[in-house]
Amino acid sequence: MTDRRPLLRAIFDAAVAAAHPDVVLSAHLRPAPKGRVICLAAGKGAAAMAAAAERHYLDALTLDPARLTGIATTRHGHGVPTRRIKVIEAGHPVPDEAGLKAADDTLRLASEASADDLLLVLLSGGGSANWTAPVEGVSFAQKQQVTRALLRSGAPIGEINIVRKHLSRIKGGRLARAGQRAEIVTLAISDVPRDDASAIASGPTVPDPSTLADARALVAKYDLAIDDAVRRALDDPRNESCKPGDPAFARAQFEIIARPKASLAAAAKVARDAGYQIVDLGADLEGEAREVAADHARLALKAHREGQRIAILSGGELTVTVRGNGRGGPNQEYALALADLLKETPGIAALAADTDGADGGAGSAADPAGALIDQTTFAKMKSLGLDAAAFLANNDATAFFAATGDLLLTGPTLTNVNDVRVVLVDPVRVSG
Repeated sequence: MTDRRPLLRAIFDAAVAAAHPDVVLSAHLRPAPKGRVICLAAGKGAAAMAAAAERHYLDALTLDPARLTGIATTRHGHGVPTRRIKVIEAGHPVPDEAGLKAADDTLRLASEASADDLLLVLLSGGGSANWTAPVEGVSFAQKQQVTRALLRSGAPIGEINIVRKHLSRIKGGRLARAGQRAEIVTLAISDVPRDDASAIASGPTVPDPSTLADARALVAKYDLAIDDAVRRALDDPRNESCKPGDPAFARAQFEIIARPKASLAAAAKVARDAGYQIVDLGADLEGEAREVAADHARLALKAHREGQRIAILSGGELTVTVRGNGRGGPNQEYALALADLLKETPGIAALAADTDGADGGAGSAADPAGALIDQTTFAKMKSLGLDAAAFLANNDATAFFAATGDLLLTGPTLTNVNDVRVVLVDPVRVSG
């Protein structure tokens, strides 16, 4: 059987490369203003985006370095060298003290911007956790506790961000309100289904359609255990997010410069060039990881029975409702569920990974990006006596794939356009 792992990795790498800041940012940067360029960046690609902006303004446009300043707040391990824009590494997915200070400093810089300045806001996935600025009356520890509860609830990222926006002084348009005297240009790498601008990094510079009532309803829906201070904050009209027509947006522009759909198309080209018929399930999939895996396993098994050679591709962001005490993100859980369902079938190989290089995990730069499965996985399961269903019940995909040697370890990719999942189905020739 041909080893499909190099092809799976090439497909994933193509998706990542199509969204890298070095590739996508410079064409969208604006001319230098009369005053300063104040760069405020957040997310897993923030430092790389800031470095690309520096090259544009300092090298290509020869801007006086004194007219360029800013802060880029990124996940621990995702920093890159910069010249004028300060890089701060902060917690993700649970915010930490570094992100708290960075958000305060970001709001201060925005509020100091003048009418002649350009407030250049560079956003990528992870910005919601990197910029944490609790509303009055809610402590940092209480904000962390809410974040942990939301992450364990199985709520999709859009719903998680609705709650976070209404407990924040920077999300939901409030950064634009702080910097509204300046021209505000936001350039974003989308990591959310349907490229919803108000969901990317929780929409710090765009109007927010969600309300305090929506946030309260989600707390009830997921039966979240929250402190009384958080409940009071969600009842306080002063914590409503900025709505369309707010003066904060009078000089604000927003543009998406990289989308999950474009990365999935780049991935599909590699698979197509390798001779596979493409089954594109779209870049916006949501749902419980193991349930989506079951759907994809059915598609793969049907194609296998019919002798088709196909590549099943999908993007989006799946969720895991945590019931066990193991480790692993939605991509690893998806791959584990696939392994359990496909373990008797030759000719199928798959990869599921987050394009930022970290799938779930504890916030370390060494966290796995996801996992791969193929016949060697199934052989290891058998020889080691690994019961995939038992690991799945404990949400312990990382331990399973550590045992089989199938964790995908990429390190930080410095971008984030959500997940890429690829299932390759090859016809199996029977000799005889």
